[in-house]
Amino acid sequence: MEPVKDTSRPPLAYVKGVPLIKYFKEAIEPLQSFQALPDDLLISTYPKSGTTWVSEMLDMIYQGGDLEKCRRAPIYIRVPFLEIRHPGVLSGLETLKDTPSPRLLKTHLPVALLPQSLWDQKVKVVYLARNAKDVVVSYYNFYQMAKMHPDPGTWDNFLEDFMAGKVSYGSWYQHVQEWWELSHTHPVLYLFYEDMKENPKRELQKILEFVGRSLPEETMDLIIQHTSFKEMKKNPMTNYTSIPTEVMDHTVSPFMRKGTVGDWKNTFTVAQNERFDAHYAERMAGCSLRFKWQPEVATRVL
Repeated sequence: MEPVKDTSRPPLAYVKGVPLIKYFKEAIEPLQSFQALPDDLLISTYPKSGTTWVSEMLDMIYQGGDLEKCRRAPIYIRVPFLEIRHPGVLSGLETLKDTPSPRLLKTHLPVALLPQSLWDQKVKVVYLARNAKDVVVSYYNFYQMAKMHPDPGTWDNFLEDFMAGKVSYGSWYQHVQEWWELSHTHPVLYLFYEDMKENPKRELQKILEFVGRSLPEETMDLIIQHTSFKEMKKNPMTNYTSIPTEVMDHTVSPFMRKGTVGDWKNTFTVAQNERFDAHYAERMAGCSLRFKWQPEVATRVL
């Protein structure tokens, strides 16, 4: 990697009404000419929803559970991030040039900003959704350590920006709902972070069936153990410690912070929670998605 200049904290830039990290916006136009392959697999999430977790799980599936093969490069090289673009860091499209098929791809982009070839090729998508309260707390900490974002300001201000869709990648509500709607017409496996925490083996089995693969029981158990939060947090191939400090400062907050369900309770005030609940009810009215806000709450009703 080339030396990184001080490019920290630029304001967000808009594409089709969606706020994006300034450098990522510059990747959107060239990304439109990306040619997907029929055997590509796209991993899609709103930020801080378990992207790295499901990416590592899928790479282990593709490598037949071979841990050494999964140590061949950091996760952002093994699973190219389509829209990433930043001084001193390989862009997603550059990384893809050296990625053999079948390829795993990653994005946080809303549907409208993705290249048409993904839909033309009917590329399968694994979508992972996480409850909004845990997402916003994790996102606030990520904004603080990842300097390609604007300064997040106070927690209270960031929460207001999140509810208004004025954070990078825009509205969480729109993101989870539009991918949910797409799952009814396109090959999308729609998973929930909270379900994966509750029973990772059950969700791993869903992924295996979706991608048309099978693995021995002991290999599945190895994948569950290797992709546990504890293991991934200390694994330099998944914890993003190989990214330059000028881009991500792990002394501010680790990239992999807690990985739990319900941690929002340690950050939200009572007043913030009441305001958020009212806003959430308004924005999710009529939507059949149901999220867990804490481990013991029942999952969605379809």
